Amino acid sequence: MATLDEKPSAKRWLPLEANPDVMNQFLWGLGLPVDEAECCDVYGLDEELLEMVPKPVVAVLFLYPMTTETEKERLQQENEKTEHSSKVYFMKQTVGNACGTIGLLHALGNITSEIKLVEGSFFDKFFKSTASLDPLQRAVFLENDREMEVAHSMAATAGETEASDNVDTHFICFACVEGELYELDGRKSGPVSHGPSSPNTLLRDAAKAIQSMIQKNPDSLNFNVIAISKKSGPGH
Repeated sequence: MATLDEKPSAKRWLPLEANPDVMNQFLWGLGLPVDEAECCDVYGLDEELLEMVPKPVVAVLFLYPMTTETEKERLQQENEKTEHSSKVYFMKQTVGNACGTIGLLHALGNITSEIKLVEGSFFDKFFKSTASLDPLQRAVFLENDREMEVAHSMAATAGETEASDNVDTHFICFACVEGELYELDGRKSGPVSHGPSSPNTLLRDAAKAIQSMIQKNPDSLNFNVIAISKKSGPGH
C-alpha cells in the first residue's frame, strides 16, 4: 500500500539534516525567538547522557531508518483506532522528505502555550491559519506554502552532508500533551500514545520509547536524537 508521500507525482523536498545548528537557524528565521528555545544533540539514551541535555526539554525529535520492520509496524498501527486528546496538534505528511520540517512543526504546534512565537511571523501565521484544520488539510496547506518550501530548501542545503532526495530515514516527534507522551509521525494516521508523561519526565519517557524502536532494528546505526530545550532566563 503506497502512502500519500510515495505517489510518483507528489511534491518532494530535499531532506533536512539531523543537525541542531541547521534546525536552529531554520526555526529562528521563521519566528521562534532565539531566546525562547533551541535544538540540542542528545548524545545517548542512558541516564548520564540524558542529564547533559539542557532542561526543560519541550519536545524530542528522532531520526531513524525505515526498514521492512518499521513499515510493517506502521501499517499495523494504521488499522488500530487511536484515541488522543483533541489538544494534540497533528498533521499528515504529503510532501516527500518533508518529515524534518513536519517534525519541527509538530514540536512547535504542541508547545505554543509554553513558548512565544514572534507575532506576525511565519510560524505565528501558520499555526493560527491551521488551528481549526484537520490533519490532511494541514498537510495540503503546507504543500501549497511557498514560503515554507523556500525556507526548508535553504535549511536542507545548509547542512554538512550533500543534499540528496534519495533517503531511507525518517523524522518523528515526541511531545507531552495533557500528561501523555505522544509520538507524532506524519506517515501514520494519527498520534500514537506512549502512556503517561510530564514536562519533567518527557526526555526520559521519549528515550524509553526510542530505545524500544532501536531494539527492533539492531543492525542499523543510523539513529539521531535531538531535543528542543526551552531557554531559561529573564522573563521565563
